[in-house]
Amino acid sequence: MKSICLSLLFSFLIHMAAFGQVATSLDRVTVSGNKFMAGGKEIIFHGLDASDPDKLEKAGHWNREYFEQVKSWGANMVRFPVHPNAWRSRGKDAYIKLLDAGVQWATELGLYVTIDWHSIGNLRTEMYQNAMYETTRKETYEFWRTMALHFKDHPTVALFELFNEPTVMSGQLGTCSWSEWRQMNEEMITIIRACGSRAIPLVAGFNWAYDLTPVANDPVKAEGVAYVSHPYPMKREKPWEPKWTADWGFVAKKYPVVLTEIGFCGPDEKGAHVPVISDESYGEAITKYCKDNGISYSVWVFDPQWAPMLISDWNFTPTRQGRFFKQAMLRSR
Repeated sequence: MKSICLSLLFSFLIHMAAFGQVATSLDRVTVSGNKFMAGGKEIIFHGLDASDPDKLEKAGHWNREYFEQVKSWGANMVRFPVHPNAWRSRGKDAYIKLLDAGVQWATELGLYVTIDWHSIGNLRTEMYQNAMYETTRKETYEFWRTMALHFKDHPTVALFELFNEPTVMSGQLGTCSWSEWRQMNEEMITIIRACGSRAIPLVAGFNWAYDLTPVANDPVKAEGVAYVSHPYPMKREKPWEPKWTADWGFVAKKYPVVLTEIGFCGPDEKGAHVPVISDESYGEAITKYCKDNGISYSVWVFDPQWAPMLISDWNFTPTRQGRFFKQAMLRSR
């Protein structure tokens, strides 16, 4: 019996080794100037965006295999987009159990976690692009208090993306100035830190988290923060690089920057929509730009239904952009 148990343990450890070292804790990520640091060394994130954990659990794919696949693509971070309507419908306690499971799998596989409050719209007026993104300021602040208290001692949960994509949709959702938006983010950061969390707050700009130009003259009044952009290919025309520098890339000279959503698909591919239509030239440009400027990124989305998808089925078969970014991340290991 003893020999059988030892054999099973050995087999388990061999299985785990295939996906990296079995970890019980990761080094705490901190901000130093314009860099993320972990264990005394700079860390640049190359991640994959999960679909909503609620959606994955209902489909039977919120499991360790999913995280093993993320790891096998060369990622060192996974982003959890929590939609407000899913948070409410599942209920706080049940949703936290999903997050706990995901954080545990991520820890075992050496993956850091970004938790993202996945709303799109204007938090000031509480008007949104779609019903799934409906929230209130109170609910948003309460969400971050809950996350901060629950994960304050868990270094795997390295990044808190405070609000996915702020936009006023050319006035359709009312108005919100950068000053007003900055102050709301500062409120969230105050709450998070008062609860004892050392996770790094990520702050996005307007135009669906693309535009960070106001940061040049009016940055968030808090230390140890990082900034977000979602520079999908159709945000700007080629050549992209000078426009990226003017719109958000300049921020990386002073603060850490994470592109928490990038991606592309061809015009005839499933789920193609205007902001993401492009080809490998975009992938080559954005990954090179990130490498040259020390910028982290995470690719949308590791799911065969949501677009632009990285996989075409639950055998984890890479799509066109999936093939590109898998190779790019494996090269960056």
